Amino acid sequence: MKTYLILNGPNINLTGLREPEVYGRQTYDDLLAMIHAEAERLGVAVRCEQSNHEGALIDLIQQAWRDGLDGIVFNPGGYTHTSVALHDAIASVPLPVIEVHMSNIHAREGYRHVSLTAPACRGQIMGLGFQGYALALRALAESSASA
Repeated sequence: MKTYLILNGPNINLTGLREPEVYGRQTYDDLLAMIHAEAERLGVAVRCEQSNHEGALIDLIQQAWRDGLDGIVFNPGGYTHTSVALHDAIASVPLPVIEVHMSNIHAREGYRHVSLTAPACRGQIMGLGFQGYALALRALAESSASA
């Protein structure tokens, strides 16, 4: 069975509590429940991880490769716009990574318009809330099924 890492960066664990006008009122637990339901529907397994620490996120990316996972759905949070190290970690592993953002980063503050991590990713989905995770997981599952 294909297995994918769902990796969330800083503050994603506060979804539903922080800035509900941007991220909505559904909680992080609601997000995880939706991801698990989508994985079951697709016939794949997921491992969900979240960290507020850049180095821990890098370790999880590298571990996904070492463990033989099939891809990563990654919301780097605020590190999207600041972390060359996360870009390099993504580029260093031969796994497809799809970057996801619940909000449309181009409709927000100017400093959020540039993603340092996206160029190392297979694709990027933004502005669709929780649905972006489902779409990313589906894209990975369908691309590995046809490979």
